[in-house]
Amino acid sequence: MGMLDLFLQPSSSVYLLGALVVLLLVYLVSSFSFSSQKDRKEPPGPKPLPLLGNLLLLDLKRPYNTLQKLSKKYGSVFTFYMGPKKVVVLAGYKTVKEALVNHADEFGDRDPMQIMNEFNQGHGIIWSNGDSWKEMRRFALKNLRDFGMGRRAIEEKIIEECQHLIGVLKNFKGEAFDTAQPIRFAVSNIICSMVYGSRFEYDDPDFTSLLGDMSSRTELLESPSITVYNMFPWFFKWIENRRTFHRLGAANKKQNLQMFSRLKETLNPQMSRGFVDAFLVQKQNLEESGITNSHFHDENLMISVLNLFSGGTDTTTITLRWGLLLITKYPEIQDQVQEELNRVIGSRQVQAEDRKNLPFTNAVIHETQRLASIAPTSLPHKTTQDVILQGHFIKKGTAVIPLLISVLHDESEWENPHSFHPAHFLDKAGKFIKRDAFMPFSAGSRACPGESLARMELFIFFTSLLQNFRFTPPPGVSEDELDLTPQLRLGLHPSPHKLCAAPEHEH
Repeated sequence: MGMLDLFLQPSSSVYLLGALVVLLLVYLVSSFSFSSQKDRKEPPGPKPLPLLGNLLLLDLKRPYNTLQKLSKKYGSVFTFYMGPKKVVVLAGYKTVKEALVNHADEFGDRDPMQIMNEFNQGHGIIWSNGDSWKEMRRFALKNLRDFGMGRRAIEEKIIEECQHLIGVLKNFKGEAFDTAQPIRFAVSNIICSMVYGSRFEYDDPDFTSLLGDMSSRTELLESPSITVYNMFPWFFKWIENRRTFHRLGAANKKQNLQMFSRLKETLNPQMSRGFVDAFLVQKQNLEESGITNSHFHDENLMISVLNLFSGGTDTTTITLRWGLLLITKYPEIQDQVQEELNRVIGSRQVQAEDRKNLPFTNAVIHETQRLASIAPTSLPHKTTQDVILQGHFIKKGTAVIPLLISVLHDESEWENPHSFHPAHFLDKAGKFIKRDAFMPFSAGSRACPGESLARMELFIFFTSLLQNFRFTPPPGVSEDELDLTPQLRLGLHPSPHKLCAAPEHEH
C-alpha cells in the first residue's frame, strides 16, 4: 500500500483532506524551506513536495525497499523527506560502519518518534538521550551481566526454559502448530528471570496479558495512521490508534507497578533477584546519601523495564521462528544440522561452550539472522553535532536512518546476499568464520545491549529444538510452498504459518 492509497481510504479521506488543506496553509505562511545551503554539499535525494516531502514515493508495506532502491540512484548517503522532516539515510556496510563505529559520538543520539516521546518522556534506555541514557544503559549492562548475561548462570535458566518449551511442543503430538506463541513465552521468560527475578508459567494471566498488550502496541506502531501521526502530530491527535496505544501502555505500566510493589515488600539489599531489585537498592542508597536529583527514579525504572522486556522478547523470538521456518523449507540443511549435533553432542544437553565445535550449526544461525534481517533499519539516530560523512555535510540534530538490511544484503560483501547460504560463514575447511558485515544488532554506542544474551539464547534454543524434533510443513503443504515473504511489524516477522514437530527419534 502506497502513501496515496492511505489518503484515498473512504473512512479517513474527509479528515485527511481537511487536515492536509490546513497543513498546506501552514506551509505557505511558514518559513520552512527544503533548499540546501549552496556552500555546503548536503546529501542528494529525490525532490520533495511541499509538506508531503517524498512520502508519495514510499511503499508503506516495504519502506526499506524504497530506501534501498533510492540508494542505487542517489548513493550510500542520501536525503529523504518524511513529510516535512528531513532524514539522512545510510546504506551499505562501509557507510553504516563509518558513521556508527568511526563517528559513534557524532551519530550517537536517538531521534525519538513522536508517539514514543509522549509515552517515554525521555526516560529509559532505548529512546532517551544525554546523561539519563548513559546512566541507564551503563546500569542495565552492568546488571544484566551481574544476573548472568553471557554467563553460566543464565545458561542454566535458558536450558531449563528449553525443557518447558520442548514439553509444550511434544503436546502437539506431531500435529501442525503456530510457532509464535510457545517460542515467545519461552524467550520472554529469560528476560523476566533477569528483570523480575523469576519466570512465569505459560498460562499465567499476568504474563499472557503483559505479552499480549506489548504485541498489540508493537503492531500499532507500524500502522499507517500512527506513521502519519508521527510526521504530522499537530493535526492527527484524534486518531483512534494513538489513544489505543497509550491505553495499552497504561495497562502495561499498571501491571508492572503491581509487580514492583510485590518485589519491594520482599526486597533484600544484600541479595538482588534481578534488575528491578538492583534498581530499587541503588535508588534507596542514593536517597539515604541525600542525593535527590539522580536518574534513579520511578519513571526511569518503569520505562527501562518495559524496554528490556520488549527488547529481550521480540527480536530473539522472531529470529528463532525464521530459523525453524528456513530449515523446514530447506530440509537438506536441517539434515546437516542434525547430523552435526548427533555426531558432536549425541543425546546430552547442548551447552554454550559447544558452539565452537558446531561450525555448521553456528553458520546456520548466523545466516538466519543475516537473511531475515529482522530489523531492516536501525531505530532512528540523530547527529549530536555538524558532521561531514563521505564528503556530505550533515547538520547537527538531523535524523539519520542506518539501513541495516543494506548491510546484511550488501552485494559487495556477500556472495549470495538474497539466498539462504550458510557457507557465508564457513571457510573451505568447514570452519566457522566471522564476517565484518554481519551487523544484525546494529553497531556503535547504540548497538543492542542484550547482544550476548540473544546470541546464547539463539544457540541453545535452536540446537535443543533440533536435538528433539524434526520440523516439517503441515500435511498437504510442500517445502516449496512455505512462504518466506516477511511481514513488517516494527521488524520483519515471518508470514503466519504452521509447522509440525515430530520427535527426532522417530526418524
